[in-house]
Amino acid sequence: MKAHVRRLWLQGLAIAAGVALGVIGMRFGLVPRSAARFFGLDTPASPAHLHQVVAVRDLWLAALVVALAGLREWRALALWLGLAAMACFADAMIVADATGWARSILFHLASGLFCMGLAIGCWREAALQPSAR
Repeated sequence: MKAHVRRLWLQGLAIAAGVALGVIGMRFGLVPRSAARFFGLDTPASPAHLHQVVAVRDLWLAALVVALAGLREWRALALWLGLAAMACFADAMIVADATGWARSILFHLASGLFCMGLAIGCWREAALQPSAR
């Protein structure tokens, strides 16, 4: 694959991940109980503030990854995505303990694998940049 096409794919996938995280954040902000159930958390109706914290966290992290991808900051993207992969795997373990809902666990595991693969791709791209040598 040509270098510019590879970079566009990495950039586009990272932006898509950020947009998806932003949508998740908006969902936690607008319909918190529905979002919590969808992502495998069986929470009572009262801790709405917790869901608002999740919403704000997801929104700023989404904005950060979109900005890093837009600027083609490959090393920073690799770091962000690598940490995101660990968070996704941790979320899967939390959901497994909380509800055991297979669909939600698989969602978090798949998200973690996606972030891990994209992190590796961004790290490799950073190594190919002339300034990285």
